[in-house]
Amino acid sequence: MHIVAALFVDEFAMRQVEGPSTRLDLTGVYFSRVIAEPLPCELAPHLVVVIYCPPTHSGDGVLQVVFTNPEDDPLTAKPLAQNVSPFRVEPGKFTYRLVRAELHITRYGQLLAHCRIGLGPYTAVPLTALPPERSEPPSST
Repeated sequence: MHIVAALFVDEFAMRQVEGPSTRLDLTGVYFSRVIAEPLPCELAPHLVVVIYCPPTHSGDGVLQVVFTNPEDDPLTAKPLAQNVSPFRVEPGKFTYRLVRAELHITRYGQLLAHCRIGLGPYTAVPLTALPPERSEPPSST
């Protein structure tokens, strides 16, 4: 099995269309987000992971997502958050997992969601926590 896509989204929906065929509607795909609250704070992004199962595979798998700072090794570092989710998918088909992390943010900057199936290779998805824009006071001239 392998990961076809992993994206942070505002909204996710599924719908059936003619065929029968399924559509995944992803709205508000993003890789950065303004943090409006003062730090430290909690951030709860939604990550959609789309997985394909080859026809020759059993269809049983485990999705692991480990959130770390970019300089950390996902195998050895203490994660900011992690999720492990077993799944079953019909061989030759696709499935998805929606992962909602609860991240304790103490600094602005990038973090990574490392996604993998079983003990396979990681796919890293970046998410940057941005500070709010500062508005300049009007000048008195």
